Amino acid sequence: MFPIFDNHMHLSKNGRYIEAIEEFKKYGGTHLNFCPYTDIKKIIESKSYMKCYEEGIKLAKKAMEKTKVKIFLTIGPYPIDYIKMKELIGREKTIEIMMKGMEEAQKLCLEGKAIAIGEIGRPHFKVDKQTWEDSNKIMEYGMMLAKEADVPVILHMEKATPDNMKEIAERARKIGIKTDKVIKHYAPPLVKFEENYGIFPSIISTEENIEEALSKGYRFMLETDYLDDLKRPGAVLALRTIPKKINKLIREGKMGEEEAFIINKDNPEKIYNISLE
Repeated sequence: MFPIFDNHMHLSKNGRYIEAIEEFKKYGGTHLNFCPYTDIKKIIESKSYMKCYEEGIKLAKKAMEKTKVKIFLTIGPYPIDYIKMKELIGREKTIEIMMKGMEEAQKLCLEGKAIAIGEIGRPHFKVDKQTWEDSNKIMEYGMMLAKEADVPVILHMEKATPDNMKEIAERARKIGIKTDKVIKHYAPPLVKFEENYGIFPSIISTEENIEEALSKGYRFMLETDYLDDLKRPGAVLALRTIPKKINKLIREGKMGEEEAFIINKDNPEKIYNISLE
């Protein structure tokens, strides 16, 4: 058998939490990359992201003990925090705290408590010029710290297109981080180099997206962006989605076990420098 890896998902102690992970496991899921939520109130009070990161680490540890599913962590200042914090404490303090949050994330990566800095980036909707420029500045700082720590960044941003993937790849090259180490979260099936310019796609796992991605190659990972929010039960995709879809595609002859192995084991092991055993 091969691992089944969900590259980007969220958990909440107030959500389905353990129940959702058990369901992922029941359908054949083995490994998760968990991106903890941030809490603006706690961040402003402590002038730090560390409490949010530490809560995420505790949440993952408890879930692993209960389910035996291996959970990796990706941590970083969420880009929309900029907009919310700027209204409350002003632009300069917001930038300072978010950059500190990048440094705290790097420290935890260097300690082996997280495997990537993310999801960082910029708002996924139209914003004013100052917000756009500041967000890119904070994102590039995170890329620089990730390069120093030799870990990837996972980007939250507007919908991926060849044009903005080219722009992000140029930013990465300017900073000196390998484009393989820059992962576009919630990506459509932009698998070919002329579509992603070397940025690594983490594809949102609808069946249609997976089939289109497979028709172009195997240089991608899969994610659900599961939200674990009881108020939005149908939002994005359920945690069981990836193991269910992969097993269905294998049964139907649309995906071989070798391809599944590359996408779920070889790619994440190479990108994150981890072992999925």
